[in-house]
Amino acid sequence: MLVWINGAFGAGKTHTAHELHRRLDGSRVSDPELLGFAMQKMLPPAARGDFQDLPQWRAAVATTLRDADAAADGPVIVPMALVRDAYFDEIVGGLRADGVDVRHYALLASPETLRRRLRARLAYVGGRLMGRDETWAIRQIDRCVTALSDARYATHVPTDDRSVGEVVEAVAADAGLALTRGRLSPARFQARRLTVAVRHIRL
Repeated sequence: MLVWINGAFGAGKTHTAHELHRRLDGSRVSDPELLGFAMQKMLPPAARGDFQDLPQWRAAVATTLRDADAAADGPVIVPMALVRDAYFDEIVGGLRADGVDVRHYALLASPETLRRRLRARLAYVGGRLMGRDETWAIRQIDRCVTALSDARYATHVPTDDRSVGEVVEAVAADAGLALTRGRLSPARFQARRLTVAVRHIRL
């Protein structure tokens, strides 16, 4: 089973995916962004646009996730924003057409909540937010929120008034996954959250 965690920047994809992984024995996180950044590094700066526009990225993601699903002993968790209908149909639709059990979850939040979360993040490097220009991420909010509200991107998981733990539990319950670990204490959760954030700074 693939558990695809979609959402706008600031929706909590990465933290939800890694907390679900922590609480679910046998699971693994497979991040398509790693393929995208690797491809960008192979290209000259002038050719480095949005890696999702690269046909080879979309093909590689589908192939790699298909192989990961076939080899995994448990759920494969995929944190990735994917809001272009054609790309969603190509990757998620293609995987499903090949018989892969893809459970897709779009984490939803209001634009105001997303902006507040982005501005509150602590992981800044040289004026950049999690490896991206903060203003760029904020500019994507309205586009992502509008796209993800469409029925194509169900199952929708509201997050405005939910903790990461509550979101994880909602996703697990819908996917029929039995969590094997409980929530961390607030202090331990915040420490882990910071660790995950630091690991995902893209330079």
